[in-house]
Amino acid sequence: MSARQDIKRDWDDHYWWSHDGVRLHARIYAGPAGSETAPPILCMPGLARNARDFEGVAPFMAAKRRVIVVEFRGRGESAYAKDPMTYVPLTYVQDVIALLDGMEIQRFATVGTSLGGLISMLLAATQSGRVVGAVLNDVGPELETAGLERIRDYIGSGGSQPTWIHAARAYSDLNGAIYPHYDIHDWLRITKRTHRLTPEGRIVTDYDKQIAAPLRVPGGGDAGVDLWPVFQALGDIPLLILRGELSDILSGAASKKMADALPKARLVEVPGVGHAPTMDESEARAAIDSWVSELPAA
Repeated sequence: MSARQDIKRDWDDHYWWSHDGVRLHARIYAGPAGSETAPPILCMPGLARNARDFEGVAPFMAAKRRVIVVEFRGRGESAYAKDPMTYVPLTYVQDVIALLDGMEIQRFATVGTSLGGLISMLLAATQSGRVVGAVLNDVGPELETAGLERIRDYIGSGGSQPTWIHAARAYSDLNGAIYPHYDIHDWLRITKRTHRLTPEGRIVTDYDKQIAAPLRVPGGGDAGVDLWPVFQALGDIPLLILRGELSDILSGAASKKMADALPKARLVEVPGVGHAPTMDESEARAAIDSWVSELPAA
């Protein structure tokens, strides 16, 4: 059981194959009648996350247009890769393009958290004219070394827990500084988004621990590559930059520089959270609602 059972199922499952034979999964939220011709919104989660990350915001956006929530290889309902060195951004880009081409989607908007935002930028840089709008959730062309080191230290580690309460408390111990105002109900909600129940009745993180393999090689995960040209490829499309006030990944200075760099970029800081906002926050929801209204109708 990898999805919460107390969430109303308002999506359809979609499966497709990568070019190297990995069966991949997405959730499709149909959108309102008459929105079929509008460019859909493609949602892409962070490094260790899955489609459940968007179980709150995806139906919210689907009130206005079709939403597609991708699960990268090795996460959620997507199969694990045989070669762990394919857990890299360029492969994720290829997987997403295979999905879009298979669904005959020419133009689309993106909502990307962390890794998903990097994939959004790479799609804009490699698929000229196809990306019509983007939300970058706590990520950009300049990433803070301290935050990257924190992620590299914990990704792929950890064992199992006997109950959801135990898992939620362990998850809060690891991430308490990111969501300092969360109570146990909040931690249970986010733990059920990021963990799954095994056939043996244990609670584990819902991703292949081998996604950390590329980060373990020398230089893996470093922020030394100049991503500004990739960011600039977003051009003059509607761009929303969300930043967690407490983020250790996207600095305030970098986010302001991003907002100044592109003509239709708007920066919204989400108070009281770190990396990354869940987009369930009222400030994030209001900003996303405004962003959706700026997207082209066809």
